[in-house]
Amino acid sequence: MKELPNPTFPLSPTVMPRGSLHRPDQQTLGADGQPVAAAGRGGIEVAWAKHQDEVRAAQRLRYQIFAGEMGARLNTDVPGHDIDLFDDYCEHLIVRDQATREVIGTYRVLTPAQAKRVGSTYSDLEFDLTRLRMLRERMVELGRSCVHPEHRHGGVIMALWGALGEFMVRNQLDTMIGCASIPMLHNGVLSGDVAASIWKQLKETHLASIEYHVRPRLPLPVEELNGDLEVEPPALIKGYLRLGTKVLGAPAWDPDFNSADLPMLMRLQDLPARYRKHFLGA
Repeated sequence: MKELPNPTFPLSPTVMPRGSLHRPDQQTLGADGQPVAAAGRGGIEVAWAKHQDEVRAAQRLRYQIFAGEMGARLNTDVPGHDIDLFDDYCEHLIVRDQATREVIGTYRVLTPAQAKRVGSTYSDLEFDLTRLRMLRERMVELGRSCVHPEHRHGGVIMALWGALGEFMVRNQLDTMIGCASIPMLHNGVLSGDVAASIWKQLKETHLASIEYHVRPRLPLPVEELNGDLEVEPPALIKGYLRLGTKVLGAPAWDPDFNSADLPMLMRLQDLPARYRKHFLGA
Protein backbone atom coordinates (compact mmCIF):
# COMPACT_ATOMS: atom_id res chain seq x y z
CA MET A 1 0.00 0.00 0.00
CA LYS A 2 1.27 3.46 -0.85
CA GLU A 3 1.65 5.72 2.16
CA LEU A 4 0.20 9.18 1.73
CA PRO A 5 2.80 11.97 1.95
CA ASN A 6 3.06 14.13 5.03
CA PRO A 7 1.65 17.64 4.57
CA THR A 8 4.32 20.24 3.89
CA PHE A 9 2.58 22.72 6.17
CA PRO A 10 1.24 22.10 9.69
CA LEU A 11 -2.49 21.55 10.05
CA SER A 12 -2.65 23.59 13.24
CA PRO A 13 -0.34 25.93 15.20
CA THR A 14 1.34 22.77 16.52
CA VAL A 15 3.48 21.09 13.88
CA MET A 16 2.17 17.56 13.41
CA PRO A 17 2.88 15.06 10.63
CA ARG A 18 -0.10 13.34 9.05
CA GLY A 19 0.27 10.27 11.23
CA SER A 20 -0.14 12.26 14.43
CA LEU A 21 -3.34 13.86 13.23
CA HIS A 22 -5.08 10.52 13.34
CA ARG A 23 -4.96 8.07 16.20
CA PRO A 24 -2.42 5.24 15.88
CA ASP A 25 -5.11 2.58 16.02
CA GLN A 26 -6.68 4.16 12.89
CA GLN A 27 -9.95 4.58 14.76
CA THR A 28 -11.24 8.11 15.26
CA LEU A 29 -11.99 8.87 18.89
CA GLY A 30 -14.71 11.14 20.14
CA ALA A 31 -14.04 14.03 22.48
CA ASP A 32 -14.70 11.69 25.41
CA GLY A 33 -11.88 9.43 24.26
CA GLN A 34 -14.19 6.64 23.12
CA PRO A 35 -14.02 5.17 19.59
CA VAL A 36 -16.58 6.38 17.06
CA ALA A 37 -17.83 3.13 15.56
CA ALA A 38 -20.55 0.49 15.67
CA ALA A 39 -23.75 2.21 14.68
CA GLY A 40 -26.72 1.56 12.48
CA ARG A 41 -27.12 -1.64 10.53
CA GLY A 42 -24.49 -4.20 11.39
CA GLY A 43 -21.80 -1.85 12.62
CA ILE A 44 -19.59 0.76 11.02
CA GLU A 45 -16.23 2.33 11.69
CA VAL A 46 -14.87 5.71 10.73
CA ALA A 47 -11.22 6.56 10.13
CA TRP A 48 -8.93 8.89 8.20
CA ALA A 49 -7.34 7.45 5.07
CA LYS A 50 -3.65 6.74 5.51
CA HIS A 51 -2.92 4.89 2.27
CA GLN A 52 -3.56 5.63 -1.40
CA ASP A 53 -5.71 2.52 -1.80
CA GLU A 54 -8.08 3.85 0.89
CA VAL A 55 -8.42 7.12 -1.02
CA ARG A 56 -9.07 5.14 -4.20
CA ALA A 57 -11.90 3.28 -2.45
CA ALA A 58 -13.47 6.62 -1.51
CA GLN A 59 -13.06 7.86 -5.07
CA ARG A 60 -14.80 4.74 -6.41
CA LEU A 61 -17.75 5.36 -4.10
CA ARG A 62 -17.88 9.00 -5.22
CA TYR A 63 -17.93 7.91 -8.86
CA GLN A 64 -20.71 5.44 -8.17
CA ILE A 65 -22.86 8.13 -6.57
CA PHE A 66 -22.03 11.18 -8.68
CA ALA A 67 -21.78 9.56 -12.12
CA GLY A 68 -24.01 6.52 -11.68
CA GLU A 69 -26.74 8.07 -9.55
CA MET A 70 -26.63 11.79 -10.37
CA GLY A 71 -25.48 11.54 -13.99
CA ALA A 72 -22.38 13.70 -13.51
CA ARG A 73 -19.94 13.97 -16.40
CA LEU A 74 -16.58 13.25 -14.76
CA ASN A 75 -13.27 13.79 -16.52
CA THR A 76 -10.92 11.36 -14.80
CA ASP A 77 -7.68 9.62 -15.70
CA VAL A 78 -8.65 6.51 -13.69
CA PRO A 79 -11.83 4.84 -15.00
CA GLY A 80 -14.54 4.36 -12.40
CA HIS A 81 -13.04 6.90 -9.98
CA ASP A 82 -13.97 10.52 -9.21
CA ILE A 83 -10.61 12.32 -9.01
CA ASP A 84 -9.73 15.99 -9.21
CA LEU A 85 -6.69 18.16 -8.48
CA PHE A 86 -7.74 18.84 -4.87
CA ASP A 87 -7.73 15.19 -3.79
CA ASP A 88 -3.96 15.02 -3.28
CA TYR A 89 -4.13 17.97 -0.87
CA CYS A 90 -7.08 16.76 1.19
CA GLU A 91 -7.56 14.59 4.24
CA HIS A 92 -10.06 11.85 3.38
CA LEU A 93 -12.54 10.64 5.99
CA ILE A 94 -14.02 7.22 5.28
CA VAL A 95 -16.70 5.05 6.85
CA ARG A 96 -16.52 1.28 6.39
CA ASP A 97 -19.02 -1.49 6.92
CA GLN A 98 -17.38 -3.59 9.62
CA ALA A 99 -18.56 -6.88 8.12
CA THR A 100 -17.64 -6.33 4.46
CA ARG A 101 -14.86 -3.69 4.88
CA GLU A 102 -16.55 -1.78 2.06
CA VAL A 103 -16.26 2.02 2.10
CA ILE A 104 -19.85 3.25 2.47
CA GLY A 105 -19.37 6.93 3.21
CA THR A 106 -16.78 9.65 2.74
CA TYR A 107 -15.91 13.31 3.13
CA ARG A 108 -12.78 15.11 2.07
CA VAL A 109 -11.34 17.96 4.11
CA LEU A 110 -9.11 20.72 2.77
CA THR A 111 -7.27 22.47 5.60
CA PRO A 112 -6.11 26.12 5.50
CA ALA A 113 -2.46 25.13 5.03
CA GLN A 114 -3.27 22.76 2.17
CA ALA A 115 -5.58 25.33 0.55
CA LYS A 116 -2.58 27.67 0.43
CA ARG A 117 -0.50 24.95 -1.21
CA VAL A 118 -3.03 24.20 -3.95
CA GLY A 119 -3.89 27.89 -4.37
CA SER A 120 -7.61 27.89 -3.58
CA THR A 121 -10.51 25.82 -2.35
CA TYR A 122 -12.94 24.00 -4.62
CA SER A 123 -15.58 26.51 -3.52
CA ASP A 124 -13.41 29.34 -4.90
CA LEU A 125 -13.94 27.85 -8.36
CA GLU A 126 -17.72 28.23 -8.01
CA PHE A 127 -17.99 31.39 -5.91
CA ASP A 128 -16.22 34.67 -5.26
CA LEU A 129 -15.29 34.16 -1.59
CA THR A 130 -13.68 37.57 -1.06
CA ARG A 131 -15.83 38.33 1.97
CA LEU A 132 -14.58 35.22 3.75
CA ARG A 133 -10.91 36.25 3.61
CA MET A 134 -10.80 37.05 7.34
CA LEU A 135 -11.94 33.50 8.18
CA ARG A 136 -9.48 31.54 6.05
CA GLU A 137 -6.74 30.97 8.64
CA ARG A 138 -9.05 28.70 10.67
CA MET A 139 -11.43 27.60 7.92
CA VAL A 140 -11.62 24.15 6.36
CA GLU A 141 -13.53 23.13 3.27
CA LEU A 142 -15.72 20.02 3.31
CA GLY A 143 -16.49 18.39 0.01
CA ARG A 144 -17.38 15.33 -2.02
CA SER A 145 -19.63 13.99 0.72
CA CYS A 146 -21.58 10.88 -0.19
CA VAL A 147 -23.06 7.75 1.37
CA HIS A 148 -23.77 4.39 -0.28
CA PRO A 149 -27.50 4.11 -1.09
CA GLU A 150 -27.89 1.00 1.07
CA HIS A 151 -26.49 2.77 4.14
CA ARG A 152 -28.28 6.11 4.16
CA HIS A 153 -29.29 6.02 7.78
CA GLY A 154 -28.38 8.33 10.62
CA GLY A 155 -25.49 6.23 11.91
CA VAL A 156 -23.18 6.92 8.95
CA ILE A 157 -23.75 10.68 8.93
CA MET A 158 -23.44 10.93 12.72
CA ALA A 159 -20.15 9.02 12.62
CA LEU A 160 -18.79 11.34 9.92
CA TRP A 161 -19.87 14.48 11.74
CA GLY A 162 -18.52 13.24 15.06
CA ALA A 163 -15.10 12.63 13.50
CA LEU A 164 -15.16 16.03 11.79
CA GLY A 165 -15.99 17.78 15.07
CA GLU A 166 -13.12 16.05 16.84
CA PHE A 167 -10.78 16.97 13.97
CA MET A 168 -11.78 20.64 14.14
CA VAL A 169 -11.26 20.92 17.89
CA ARG A 170 -7.95 19.06 17.91
CA ASN A 171 -6.52 21.23 15.14
CA GLN A 172 -7.84 24.53 16.53
CA LEU A 173 -10.08 25.22 13.53
CA ASP A 174 -13.48 26.83 13.88
CA THR A 175 -15.15 27.35 10.49
CA MET A 176 -16.34 24.96 7.79
CA ILE A 177 -17.45 25.86 4.29
CA GLY A 178 -18.62 23.83 1.34
CA CYS A 179 -20.93 23.56 -1.63
CA ALA A 180 -24.15 21.68 -0.85
CA SER A 181 -25.56 20.16 -4.02
CA ILE A 182 -29.18 20.04 -5.10
CA PRO A 183 -29.65 17.58 -8.00
CA MET A 184 -31.11 19.16 -11.12
CA LEU A 185 -32.70 15.86 -12.15
CA HIS A 186 -36.17 15.73 -10.56
CA ASN A 187 -38.76 13.06 -11.41
CA GLY A 188 -36.73 12.19 -14.47
CA VAL A 189 -36.69 15.77 -15.76
CA LEU A 190 -33.66 18.06 -15.81
CA SER A 191 -34.91 21.26 -14.20
CA GLY A 192 -33.70 24.00 -11.89
CA ASP A 193 -37.12 24.66 -10.40
CA VAL A 194 -36.45 22.56 -7.30
CA ALA A 195 -33.18 24.34 -6.60
CA ALA A 196 -34.79 27.74 -7.16
CA SER A 197 -37.60 26.85 -4.74
CA ILE A 198 -35.20 25.63 -2.05
CA TRP A 199 -33.10 28.78 -2.42
CA LYS A 200 -36.21 30.94 -2.08
CA GLN A 201 -37.11 29.15 1.17
CA LEU A 202 -33.65 29.23 2.70
CA LYS A 203 -32.86 32.85 1.94
CA GLU A 204 -35.84 33.74 4.14
CA THR A 205 -34.84 31.48 7.03
CA HIS A 206 -31.11 30.63 6.95
CA LEU A 207 -29.29 33.39 5.04
CA ALA A 208 -26.02 34.54 6.62
CA SER A 209 -25.47 38.19 7.51
CA ILE A 210 -24.39 40.37 4.60
CA GLU A 211 -20.70 40.52 5.53
CA TYR A 212 -20.41 36.80 4.62
CA HIS A 213 -22.34 36.87 1.34
CA VAL A 214 -20.61 35.38 -1.71
CA ARG A 215 -21.37 35.52 -5.44
CA PRO A 216 -21.69 32.54 -7.80
CA ARG A 217 -19.37 32.62 -10.79
CA LEU A 218 -21.95 30.78 -12.94
CA PRO A 219 -25.28 31.66 -11.32
CA LEU A 220 -28.30 29.42 -11.58
CA PRO A 221 -30.85 31.69 -13.34
CA VAL A 222 -33.27 31.55 -10.40
CA GLU A 223 -35.31 34.54 -11.60
CA GLU A 224 -36.23 32.62 -14.74
CA LEU A 225 -37.28 29.50 -12.85
CA ASN A 226 -40.33 28.50 -10.83
CA GLY A 227 -39.35 29.12 -7.21
CA ASP A 228 -42.74 28.30 -5.71
CA LEU A 229 -42.63 24.51 -5.61
CA GLU A 230 -43.43 22.88 -2.28
CA VAL A 231 -40.25 20.86 -1.91
CA GLU A 232 -37.90 20.10 0.96
CA PRO A 233 -34.12 20.46 0.84
CA PRO A 234 -32.08 17.26 0.48
CA ALA A 235 -31.56 15.40 3.76
CA LEU A 236 -27.90 16.42 4.03
CA ILE A 237 -28.75 20.11 3.70
CA LYS A 238 -31.48 19.77 6.32
CA GLY A 239 -28.92 18.17 8.61
CA TYR A 240 -26.52 21.06 8.08
CA LEU A 241 -29.23 23.58 8.88
CA ARG A 242 -30.03 21.84 12.17
CA LEU A 243 -26.37 22.27 13.09
CA GLY A 244 -26.59 26.04 12.66
CA THR A 245 -25.22 26.25 9.12
CA LYS A 246 -25.96 29.40 7.12
CA VAL A 247 -26.44 29.88 3.38
CA LEU A 248 -24.03 32.45 1.96
CA GLY A 249 -25.89 33.37 -1.21
CA ALA A 250 -27.63 32.25 -4.37
CA PRO A 251 -26.77 28.88 -5.94
CA ALA A 252 -24.20 28.30 -8.63
CA TRP A 253 -24.91 26.02 -11.55
CA ASP A 254 -22.54 23.07 -11.93
CA PRO A 255 -23.28 21.58 -15.36
CA ASP A 256 -20.75 18.76 -14.98
CA PHE A 257 -22.41 17.44 -11.82
CA ASN A 258 -26.00 18.17 -12.94
CA SER A 259 -26.50 20.14 -9.75
CA ALA A 260 -27.16 23.54 -8.25
CA ASP A 261 -24.66 24.25 -5.49
CA LEU A 262 -25.48 26.34 -2.43
CA PRO A 263 -22.57 27.97 -0.60
CA MET A 264 -22.76 26.97 3.08
CA LEU A 265 -20.87 28.07 6.18
CA MET A 266 -20.88 26.56 9.66
CA ARG A 267 -18.99 28.02 12.62
CA LEU A 268 -18.49 25.93 15.73
CA GLN A 269 -19.59 28.88 17.85
CA ASP A 270 -23.03 28.66 16.19
CA LEU A 271 -23.51 24.96 16.91
CA PRO A 272 -26.74 24.56 18.94
CA ALA A 273 -26.20 23.53 22.56
CA ARG A 274 -27.93 20.17 22.08
CA TYR A 275 -25.29 19.17 19.54
CA ARG A 276 -22.22 20.67 21.20
CA LYS A 277 -21.67 17.85 23.69
CA HIS A 278 -22.27 15.16 21.10
CA PHE A 279 -19.86 16.54 18.50
CA LEU A 280 -17.44 18.65 20.56
CA GLY A 281 -17.68 17.22 24.05
CA ALA A 282 -18.45 20.76 25.30
